[in-house]
Amino acid sequence: MNLLEKTDKEILEIAEPMWDDLVESSNKRDYLGFIKHFSKEMLMGANEIEIGKQWTKNKVLSSLSIEREFLGCLRRGEYITILYKQTSIEVPGEFLGRLVLGIEDDEVKIFGATIF
Repeated sequence: MNLLEKTDKEILEIAEPMWDDLVESSNKRDYLGFIKHFSKEMLMGANEIEIGKQWTKNKVLSSLSIEREFLGCLRRGEYITILYKQTSIEVPGEFLGRLVLGIEDDEVKIFGATIF
């Protein structure tokens, strides 16, 4: 599968369920659900203790709204970055959600996921 040749609409069909899983798992502080689409590289840096600390320190990460606005896709190298305007149900303001997808072992995996 050549991810870079897909249209934004095709990319969103792949990315939306993954982002939904991240939001739902993050809100529940469900580590195994949160990492289920991670690449091997992401898994190496995403240990349960560190992610738990992030959930504890940053209220936004455990109160994300399921509503978001797609801002666009960036294609660079072997990866596609999907950008969202994301909100929280408890913390006022708007945040930038970033999801980086790539191919690993013929499957689409998450190579980056952040909220700014």
